[in-house]
Amino acid sequence: MILVRACETLDEYEACVQLQIETWGYDASDVIPRKVFIVARKIGGQIIGAFDTEQPGAGPHGSSKSLVGFAFSLPGIKSGPAGPQPYLHSHMLAVREPWRNHGLGTQLKLEQRRDALSRGIRHIEWTFDPLEIRNAYLNIHKLGAVARSYYIDFYGVSSSRLQGGLPTDRLVAEWALDSPRVRAVLAGGPRELVEVTERIKVPAAIARWKASDGLRHRAEEVQQQNRTRFQKAFAAGLVVLGYTRDEEGNGVFELGPSHKGMETV
Repeated sequence: MILVRACETLDEYEACVQLQIETWGYDASDVIPRKVFIVARKIGGQIIGAFDTEQPGAGPHGSSKSLVGFAFSLPGIKSGPAGPQPYLHSHMLAVREPWRNHGLGTQLKLEQRRDALSRGIRHIEWTFDPLEIRNAYLNIHKLGAVARSYYIDFYGVSSSRLQGGLPTDRLVAEWALDSPRVRAVLAGGPRELVEVTERIKVPAAIARWKASDGLRHRAEEVQQQNRTRFQKAFAAGLVVLGYTRDEEGNGVFELGPSHKGMETV
């Protein structure tokens, strides 16, 4: 049984710190310390944990020892046509290895959405690596986020083993929490009909290439080629509206024109 709720104790915050290290292999230069989690919760951020209540000693409400995933957000303010608006920047989402690929990431994101809407916050953003196929599929296909911004080497040098030493290029996921698009995607109904004018592919082997000293140059070539394509597409007004995976496991970003009804902050 998985219980998703806000983390509340120092031990639970520390468990989030340790899960960061376990997931990304961060060293001290990159890891978010416990004090930041404490401050984030105090100023209106989110530290949402997933607890396996069947773990020994977990209890009905979970405990630091039963934490198997978490999502971490910071509050912010954006300026837009309607003036300054509050939003959340979701900086991290991690799930322990044995619990991955069972929808837990989706559960954590949905709890972020529920909590945000309950506080009158209608927008969440986060950055993600466009070379990570599973993350892109979650963000665009399953959650209904869109992307129209590309940052080159956003975080600089990263100690994450998942980065494979490549520049930390990132897309920005924009999640309009109460928009017709997002409500329809989460309800599982028919997807909006969009005009796809460009497709950008990510090879299924990209994770293996990033992890191999002898093959990493292939991943870097894909990153550089896709970087140029995203920049040109966004400059032309296109937006990432869809994401699919083909029979070979390749990821495919589907881009089309921005259209009426796409909410922005």
